Amino acid sequence: MCWVSSHASHFDTVVTFTVQRVATHCNTCKTLHRTAPHCSTLQHTADARQTHCRHTATDCNTLQHTAAHCNTLQRTGTHCNILQYTATHCNTLQHTATHYKHTATHYKHTATHCNTLQHTATHCNTLQRTETH
Repeated sequence: MCWVSSHASHFDTVVTFTVQRVATHCNTCKTLHRTAPHCSTLQHTADARQTHCRHTATDCNTLQHTAAHCNTLQRTGTHCNILQYTATHCNTLQHTATHYKHTATHYKHTATHCNTLQHTATHCNTLQRTETH
């Protein structure tokens, strides 16, 4: 038997196996070739999402910063309301103090009148006693 004949089946097997591997490789290449645009689209979508997430994170930080300012302004507003209430109370007290000051002045004038009247009455009594004697 000839060497070629005896090895022909082995050669046939090797060629068949190699052809199958090349075919599989080609199918893989075709699949990769069809999948590559999808990968590019997915990569573009992922990049866009990542950019969107960064913008969203920035917006969230801005909103958080704004919320902190709002809380500060709200606390300041509360303090202002308290100060305004206190100022109103002080104005009322000041008005009351002025009223009492006027009343005290009025009583002082009345007391002066009473003293004058009492002095006049004493003087009249003295004069009256002097006339009767």
